[in-house]
Amino acid sequence: MIKYIVNKLNLFLISIVFSSELLSLEILEVKMMDSYKITREFPGKLLPAQQSNLAFEIPGKINIINVDIGDAVKKGQILAELDNREATAQLKQAKAKYDLALQILNRYKDLRSEGHISIQDLDNANSEELIAKSQLEFYKVKLEQTKLISPFDGVIQNRYLDTGSVINGGIPILEILGSRNVEAHISIPLKFIDKLNIGNFYDFKIGNKKSKGVLARLAPMTPGGSDNRLAIFKFDTFFDPGSIAELKLSLNIQGRGTWVPIKSLSQSEQGIWAIYTINDKKVVVRDLVEILYFEGEYAFVNGTLNDGDLVILGGAQKIIEGKSLNIQ
Repeated sequence: MIKYIVNKLNLFLISIVFSSELLSLEILEVKMMDSYKITREFPGKLLPAQQSNLAFEIPGKINIINVDIGDAVKKGQILAELDNREATAQLKQAKAKYDLALQILNRYKDLRSEGHISIQDLDNANSEELIAKSQLEFYKVKLEQTKLISPFDGVIQNRYLDTGSVINGGIPILEILGSRNVEAHISIPLKFIDKLNIGNFYDFKIGNKKSKGVLARLAPMTPGGSDNRLAIFKFDTFFDPGSIAELKLSLNIQGRGTWVPIKSLSQSEQGIWAIYTINDKKVVVRDLVEILYFEGEYAFVNGTLNDGDLVILGGAQKIIEGKSLNIQ
């Protein structure tokens, strides 16, 4: 932003004779504008796009935990297992009952085709086969539930229990953070929210790196009843969760004025500032201006200035209002 301002200023040096002394003054030619750019910085925190506490759905005794804090895991990887002896036995029983029911059904079909049994007997055999099949599928699921599976690629953030623990279903065993994407959660004042557009990219500073994040969504309510709303940004690049992300928001503000170096201003009365210019008669004139915005060593001001006015930047402390200048 500072580079942008400097490039817009038309600066040059002139020499004058003042009290028999040759002085060099830095002069700015005023260029009035109808708007100005400002930069606002809003800090926030990087959070993983995916974060879960993982638990078994059924009670049991933890037989093994295959991962620990800091381990990288892949989607579908087995992270921990319960003692599965009971579930395995129940599955074998269900498989045997299903095999028997299927054999009986096939035999009854042959007997029915020969007219040796009633259709009701065949219907009963068919029903028994369906019940046995559903029981088999049920115990397959129960056996699968003795395994804790990673729901996505990630990193183990916490391990809450150890091997040998007897647990109820739903008790968290591990915490996993997604390792593919992070989000920046930024609290932004309501007056700036209408300047943002979902889907647009915005500049961020994360640590010593610059990056761009896309505005993914806005929270529908203000956090804690404040005058801010939560904006969520996503990144193509992965950053460490927990890092500070700083949103650098550049806004175009409507307002008539011009950029001047702060060193050209001197304080006047009631919050108004004074600036010295040279009129077309080479006389020093004192103009009054109001600071609308400042950034670094520059201020955007409006007041009695016009296009082409020559503002005195350096040596103003030696200049007297109303004095004629002998410009060399």
